[in-house]
Order: sequence, then structure tokens, then C-alpha cells
Amino acid sequence: MKFAIITCSDTRSLAEDEAGAALEELIRAAGWEVVSHVVVPDERPFIAGSIVRAVDDEGVDVVITCGGTGLSPRDVTPEATRDTCDRDVPGIAEAIRAYSMGKTRRAMLSRAVSMQRSRALVVNFPGSTKAARESWEAVSDQFEHAKKMAAGGGH
Repeated sequence: MKFAIITCSDTRSLAEDEAGAALEELIRAAGWEVVSHVVVPDERPFIAGSIVRAVDDEGVDVVITCGGTGLSPRDVTPEATRDTCDRDVPGIAEAIRAYSMGKTRRAMLSRAVSMQRSRALVVNFPGSTKAARESWEAVSDQFEHAKKMAAGGGH
């Protein structure tokens, strides 16, 4: 499986992106490929453009965005995801929130979404390293099946 990581941050560079680095490590440990990992400003056009490039140009199966899912006025990752995707896949974001609620009640404040663009999943993860790892734990075991289903495969 091929992944793209898009970290949405006004304050981090790629070298400072600990959550993205942790996700790279987890993806590779699962035997999958990280095709790209970028850091973009918390602005809808930059986030949306990165999602489109990852799916349409790089041909990834899963885009994980990291950050920009909270209540701050600069948190626009869910909106940028909606701008670029065709279909909702709400169960993934719901599963992340449910899993995270067992760790912190603040998980209910997440506005993260999960959607589909063409045959690729786009999943919003939180920006902290701890929360990104927990989100991976919550849903990564479903990515291979999701890829198969998105390609028209049966259960």
C-alpha cells in the first residue's frame, strides 16, 4: 500500500514534524510505502492541493493528514478534505474519536473527517505525536480491506 502524509501546520517544518515522522515509522513497520511527506500551511488551498497531488499524481492509496482538526480558527483540514473528496467514510473518523475518548475526553472536540477521493482514502489525524499514534492504532488494520473495497472487491 502507498501512503502520503500531509502535515498541516503554520509552525512546523518537515524537520520538526514529529507526528509525521512517527506515522512514517508506523507505515513502514507495517510493510507499506510512504510515497510523500510534506508540511503545508494551515490554509485550505495548500491542504487541498496536496491531497489532490497525492491521489491524482502520486497514486497513493491512503492520505493521512496530520493536524488542523481542532476548534482554532486556523484549523481548516476537514474543510480542505471536503473540498477535494467525493464520498464520506464517516466510520473511520468515528472509530478514531471513540478509541481516543478512552484516553482523553478532549477527543470529542475533534472535527476530523475521513473521505474518499477516487479510490483513495483521505483520513484526518490530530497533530500531536501521541494522538497520531493512537489514531493509527485505532484504524490502520482496516486500510488494506478499504483499498480492496474501493477497487471494487468483495468482502
